[in-house]
Amino acid sequence: MLHKSLVIAATCLALPMAALAAGSDSFSPPKPTQTTKDCKKGEVWDPAKKKCVAPRESRLSDDVLYGAVREYAYAGQYETAQAILAAMSDQSDDRVLTYWGFTHRKLGNRALGMSFYNKALKTNPDNLLVRSYMGQSFVESGQISFAKAQLREIRARGGQDTWAETALAEAIRSGSTYSY
Repeated sequence: MLHKSLVIAATCLALPMAALAAGSDSFSPPKPTQTTKDCKKGEVWDPAKKKCVAPRESRLSDDVLYGAVREYAYAGQYETAQAILAAMSDQSDDRVLTYWGFTHRKLGNRALGMSFYNKALKTNPDNLLVRSYMGQSFVESGQISFAKAQLREIRARGGQDTWAETALAEAIRSGSTYSY
């Protein structure tokens, strides 16, 4: 029993403690669900109806829609993610603003993306995800000192060992950014 406990403890220590994929409780990017497997672009799987539905015509919660946004964004379907974002009820929610910024940045409109990131930070200065994405945007544009400033902010706001810190630190180190 003691040996098994030591193996479990060692395994846990070997994992990046809180290197969570952005906006989720998992250590990896979002897995494809029926939303991206079965639905037409812009639709979301409704588990209650057991079919794909248009977000604006559904009663899906913003949490379900947010999951679909992450999934479509990870799949590189940024316009589809934006269509779902547009259907979300609270456009001033900092996580909605964060993903508006992320999708615009990934579509090549860095300035508009940064404006959404700034709105998200005004709404919630402790949003570590938006700070990581903003920092990654700075990495993409070669503004490493600004990226490092966001990394310091993440750490100062209690974000040590989070996905946000890990992703931004790796982006600064490698020059490569993340799609989720």
